[in-house]
Amino acid sequence: MAISFDKLRRSIDDTKPPITLIYGVDGIGKTSLAAEFPNPVYLPTKGERPPSDVDIDIPGTLESWADVEAAFGFLLSGEHDYQTVIIDSLDGLAPSIERMTADRIGAASIDDNSKGSPASYGNGMKESEVEWTDFMDGCDALRAAGMFVVLIAHPEIKRFDSPLTDPYDRYQIGINKRAAPLVRSKCDIVAFMNKRVSIKEKEIAPKKSIAHAEGGKEILIHLNEGAGFVAKNRYSMPDSVVYRKGNGFAELSKYFPQSANDTAPTGAATRRKAA
Repeated sequence: MAISFDKLRRSIDDTKPPITLIYGVDGIGKTSLAAEFPNPVYLPTKGERPPSDVDIDIPGTLESWADVEAAFGFLLSGEHDYQTVIIDSLDGLAPSIERMTADRIGAASIDDNSKGSPASYGNGMKESEVEWTDFMDGCDALRAAGMFVVLIAHPEIKRFDSPLTDPYDRYQIGINKRAAPLVRSKCDIVAFMNKRVSIKEKEIAPKKSIAHAEGGKEILIHLNEGAGFVAKNRYSMPDSVVYRKGNGFAELSKYFPQSANDTAPTGAATRRKAA
C-alpha cells in the first residue's frame, strides 16, 4: 500500500541534498559554481568542458541515453566517494533524450510535421515528457541516495504570455517548451546567474538623452523568479546572493537542510581519487 497512516513522516524531515539547476549566459561561472559542490564528478555532453582552472573528475562524455543510464547505474550501485554529480548541459543532453522519444513513437524527430507523422501537431514534444520524466526520476534516485545533483543549462530568451500583464520576454532554460516546466518542477533550486547591470540616462543634447548600462562586474545568483527570468527554491532562500568564486556553495548551503551539509566541505572541492 502506497499510503499508510501507521508510518507517518513530517515534510520537514526531508533532508536529502537538493537537485539544483543552474543556468545563465556563457562564461558567467555556471560550471565553476557547480564544481564547488562537495566531491563532484563531471558528466559533460558533446562540446562542453569545465574552465581550465577547475580540477574535476571526468569519466567521459554523455553521447547517448545509454551513457546516461550507465553513469547513473554506477553512481547508484558502484563503489565511489563522489557526493555530487554535475550534468553539463541539459540542452546538450536534449537531442539524445528526444531521439529516444522519436524512436519510441516511430517518428523521424519529435518535431516532424510530415503527413502521418506521430510527432505532428506538437505531439512529439508532448511525448518527450515521458523520457524527460525518466531522466528526472534518475536524478531523484541519486538525490535519495544522498548525492547532490547539479544540472547546468544555457538560457534562451522567449516571450512570456502572462494572463495578468502584457506579454514580455524573459530568460528560461533552453530545452523544448514541454520539457522545461517539467524539469523545473522537479528541481529543488532553479538558479539564474547574471551580472548586475544598472541602466542610466545620459543627456547628449538639450532635451535629448540616451540610456546606457553601467556595472556588469558583480555576478548574482537569482533564486526567486523575477520579471525577466525563471527561478525558484524550496528553502526560503533570498531573492539573490552575490557569487564570489570559491564561495558560492558555502553561500547557498547556508539554506540547505542541515543533514545535507554534514559532510560537505566549504569552498571548492579539492578531493582527488587515488590513481
